Amino acid sequence: MSEQISKVEKSLLKASWVLPEVTVAQVEEIARQHDLPEIISRLLVQRGVKADAVESFLTPTLAKDFPDPMALAGMKDLSVYLAQAIETGRKIAIFGDFDVDGATSTAIMVRFLRHFNIEPEFYIPDRIQEGYGPNIDALTQLKDRGAEIVIICDCGITAFDVIEQGSALGLDIIVLDHHEAEDKLPDAVHVIDPKRKDDHSGYDMLAACGVVFLTCVATNTALREAGYYKKNDMPEPPLKDLLDLVALGTVCDIVPLIGPNRLFVRTGLEFLTQRKNLGVSALAKVTKLNGSISPYHLGFILGPRINAGSRIHKADLGANLLSTRDDEDAQNIAWTLNDCNDKRKEIEAEMFDQAIIMAEEGALYNDPIIIVGHKDWHPGLSGLVAGRLKEKYKKPAVAITYAKTESGGLEGRGSGRSVPGIHIGQAFIDGRNEGVLIKGGGHAMAAGFTLDPEKENELREFLFKHVKDQAEGKDLRVQTPIDGVLSIRGASVSLVNMVHNHIGPFGEGNPEPLFMFQNVRLHMVDVVGKDHVRAMISDWEGGPRIKAMAFRSADTALGQAMIEKGRDIPFHILGTLKVDDWSGTDKVEIHIKDAFPLMGRHISSENQQVA
Repeated sequence: MSEQISKVEKSLLKASWVLPEVTVAQVEEIARQHDLPEIISRLLVQRGVKADAVESFLTPTLAKDFPDPMALAGMKDLSVYLAQAIETGRKIAIFGDFDVDGATSTAIMVRFLRHFNIEPEFYIPDRIQEGYGPNIDALTQLKDRGAEIVIICDCGITAFDVIEQGSALGLDIIVLDHHEAEDKLPDAVHVIDPKRKDDHSGYDMLAACGVVFLTCVATNTALREAGYYKKNDMPEPPLKDLLDLVALGTVCDIVPLIGPNRLFVRTGLEFLTQRKNLGVSALAKVTKLNGSISPYHLGFILGPRINAGSRIHKADLGANLLSTRDDEDAQNIAWTLNDCNDKRKEIEAEMFDQAIIMAEEGALYNDPIIIVGHKDWHPGLSGLVAGRLKEKYKKPAVAITYAKTESGGLEGRGSGRSVPGIHIGQAFIDGRNEGVLIKGGGHAMAAGFTLDPEKENELREFLFKHVKDQAEGKDLRVQTPIDGVLSIRGASVSLVNMVHNHIGPFGEGNPEPLFMFQNVRLHMVDVVGKDHVRAMISDWEGGPRIKAMAFRSADTALGQAMIEKGRDIPFHILGTLKVDDWSGTDKVEIHIKDAFPLMGRHISSENQQVA
């Protein structure tokens, strides 16, 4: 349909809203070839989906679109090695990271090996006492318990010294990771990481749980080809049943939901809804999560609770929950994790309030990267605080906490969260390589490090320069790409369902569509809960009203403008569309992300074609 889109140059969140230009011919071609509504076709074009890839995007299947595990560098040799280890009954242990990706990766490998009557030991490091990555004490413990092989999941790609020491103990070490790799690889018997410099699989979007799952698939193939199942008169493991954990880890690690990840998550969500995993089922009961499970539920309800144990000294609870075969055990762990999450929320809120005071009083929002820290902060929550600072100020942010070392000294532990165009993981890797950091690495948008507190000022200068250098020559004005322009009248339940069913699941790399609503009138504006702003919205000239929510906004420029001016002047609103079935009747709801008050006058507008 044709709409008028106003030029919004500086919104309440200081952003420019941009409707990407698309080729009308492309939109029409996809709509015609695949019998799709124009709005769906446009969303596909804006996401870079070509005409010949539309079917795989809309309806990916395990039969047609499953990735080739052997495309990963080193996978052929590893699969043969693990198949022989299983056949000969070698003692296998697992070292997993403490986040959701690490917990799911560990549980996937545990469940796979159990099919062969192998009950692997697993070790999850304490986030606060041990920090990120493998350590020699943990590997020594696993060796003392009889391990011959240690599979390191979701970390280890840059743990050169520790893996060398572990190998010297006589351990065969395997690294299954997805973090940024360097030219040099650790001295392990096998290293699988789609970000290896010599890996040309194109699977660099995978989370560690995806890498571990493909390892299980490849090993299963090697066992089949070796005649293992026929020789032992046993069935192959039900690998599809592990996709629920792959979906959980993939969504929670905020990796792009494109390529294999889109297939894993779409398929895995179906298995999650069936509650086949006792741990997932128990946690869903504790959180009163009924019905189908969506990426939102994974990222904001289940995932934070699985993560919560590691944030308050109970690091292995998540992996135990997802790998348990005992229903009572699952229920007990689920309730414990729920309690951990409540405690985590209280601590996080206090830390964030303190971080805001630091940022405002020190005008840190003027720096290239916001860096805050406090000796009394909880080390397990630095990433959450950094993420909220990044969202508030639209700049890269780092939160530093401090923990005691074995020698009794202090060690700084930081987490960073970034914005598009600034690779924070590379900044930390370079900081480590140049001696500014003890350890450092991660993704473009999220990464972590350890630091000698005496080098904090040096780190600040290093990061300021690194971020400036990355940004040099780039237009770093905040731009918000939008997906279309709608009227309130046009926001129907059928439209929302159509967009979600065709384009979802949404997440990193496939964001939920943002729609602009022009010249709307706000009615019945109020604050609900602690700081959420609620309103009823209609087109300026009248018509039906729909509910809108601006979460955590009461004290922001967005929330204040809605409260103070919403009844008097028209607004342009930017938001996502949801279906609210709370009352038993499906109704459309807008979740407001940004707004532009017109101050009593309409902005000049231009005609543009939008879907």
